[in-house]
Amino acid sequence: MNTRKGSISVKTNDIFPIIKKWLYSEHDIFIRELVSNACDAITKRATIARSQGYEIPEGKVKVEVDKANKTIIISDNGIGMTDSEVEKYIAQLAFSGAEEFVQKMKDMGNTTAKDEIIGKFGLGFYSAFMVAEKVEVESLSMTPGSVATKWTCLGDTDYEFSDSTKSETGTTIKLYISADSEDFLDTWKLKETLTHYCDFMPYPVGVLDLSQADASEEIINETTPLWKKDPTVLTDEDYKEFYRKKFPMDQEPLFWLHLNVDHPFTLQGVLFFPKLNANKPVQENGIKLYCKQVFVSDSVKNVVPDFLGLLKGAIDSTDIPLNVSRSALQGDPNIKKISNYIIKKVAESLKKLFNTDRERYEKAWEDIGLFVKYGCMQDTKFDEIMRKYVLFKNSDSKLVTLEEYQASIPETYKEKLKEKYVYFEKNQSDESLRKQLLSEGIHVIETDQYIDPHFMQHAEMSKQGEQSFKFSAIDSEIENILETMTTTADDIKVKDFFKHVLVGENKDLEAKLDVDVKNLKNASSSAYFKVDENMKRFQQMTKSMGNSAFSMPIKKTLVVNPSNTLIKNALKIWEKGEKKELAEKICHHVQDLASLSSEGLSSEDKEKFVTRSQALVQELSQYIV
Repeated sequence: MNTRKGSISVKTNDIFPIIKKWLYSEHDIFIRELVSNACDAITKRATIARSQGYEIPEGKVKVEVDKANKTIIISDNGIGMTDSEVEKYIAQLAFSGAEEFVQKMKDMGNTTAKDEIIGKFGLGFYSAFMVAEKVEVESLSMTPGSVATKWTCLGDTDYEFSDSTKSETGTTIKLYISADSEDFLDTWKLKETLTHYCDFMPYPVGVLDLSQADASEEIINETTPLWKKDPTVLTDEDYKEFYRKKFPMDQEPLFWLHLNVDHPFTLQGVLFFPKLNANKPVQENGIKLYCKQVFVSDSVKNVVPDFLGLLKGAIDSTDIPLNVSRSALQGDPNIKKISNYIIKKVAESLKKLFNTDRERYEKAWEDIGLFVKYGCMQDTKFDEIMRKYVLFKNSDSKLVTLEEYQASIPETYKEKLKEKYVYFEKNQSDESLRKQLLSEGIHVIETDQYIDPHFMQHAEMSKQGEQSFKFSAIDSEIENILETMTTTADDIKVKDFFKHVLVGENKDLEAKLDVDVKNLKNASSSAYFKVDENMKRFQQMTKSMGNSAFSMPIKKTLVVNPSNTLIKNALKIWEKGEKKELAEKICHHVQDLASLSSEGLSSEDKEKFVTRSQALVQELSQYIV
């Protein structure tokens, strides 16, 4: 037998311990590196064959697992290698500065240095030594007249060349799995790993369990992923079927976006807008990153901005620089270009849907509204396109844009409400103030306590074109819209009466509560609470950031409507002096009703409300004949 020995051309013997310990954060990555190398070899053979007029065989990768002999064999029918090529591409790690590199690895420990290797030094093949104590490479080059060769290495810098009996063009890599990596010898584990990393490799990848005599080869991948297909020939069902395979536990997606650009960078992909499940936490890492159909990572930060993190799907680009394990992104101008392109395409897709299928857009708004508003705040370009398509519910529970809201304001009130948007928080239960405005043809828009305070502040601070934005709470604005008469002497009596009953000489209460009177057109509303708009917004922002324990005292004003019959009667009873306790009960009841219509009542206040209401009803019942 003709054998020849040699040493891997590195200036240090420390390279293999480093490879085994630090090369990749996850050891299962070896299967991706070896299978993707096999696919590259097949592509090279096909390219050369076409240029030279050779017959092109159907490319294929085979992965065989033999649990009894503790081996995994990965073979391809690619370009193959000669003896000298094996030595050049595998046995010579003669990268510059090896000693400095190894020292840097030692200095940095195993935390960050692993992020800097393969992208610079091309060590993909050596991932095999993270799981194998011995590696054999047999290869036969497609070059006419080539002789098969066999290369063996025991996980150190020494190797051996020997004769090979391989008769078919291509390369076979045999891994003798080490004791601490024997879980990869379980067929289900190997299939799971292959499916994770190689589900869209460009050539069929077959798995065969050699320990089972009757086992058949199973192809684990789809060679032409959805994003590689012409979108003009794809149906809705094609997209839904792809989504079901990748995200089997999800509901049907709302809609999707097919990406395809080849200049000034390459990018293909499909992004889905998922339907959110209120009972299920939002899944992060829903977008898979591929490079030439090889799975790279499900962490796409920098490529896809945070506000698009709710999306799911896949993007494939050869222009994204990758680190040692192809799992982290390095700084590069193309990253920003790709990110901007994705942002623009998502915005344009939503804009198109709004203009061509408003009904579908509105049905999806409950699921997409959060990220659209967040996106407007996070990205200027997205904001420029999408702000005019942000929706809010009006008083009829109809979804409207801010422009449509402005257009709906009656001419009588156009000047008063110029560039103003009257809002209420959706947890406010009483509709009396809204009904008063609606009786005048004025709608209000519904907001939540989480994203909307931030969005409103953003819109007010960042003007678009000639349009300005000013959001005003319904309790702060209603008196400016519907106040109908000046305050009279009797109105002052109402104010003094309520202030005496509810505040009296209590200085602590006086710091928290004030009383005012405003005559409103609609006398059905007895009173409402008003908070300074700036303080109200500050309180909203604090709550939205999770500070429910915010305890800074905020002074509220109980605005009493003297035109209301209940208020008039309470004042008469008080002035007569015979039933002052009844008048006081009515005052507290009015205050409770106002609380219910604004922020609601605490558990303690609810008990007091029930007790006071029962006492009031009991006392009033004696007047009923």
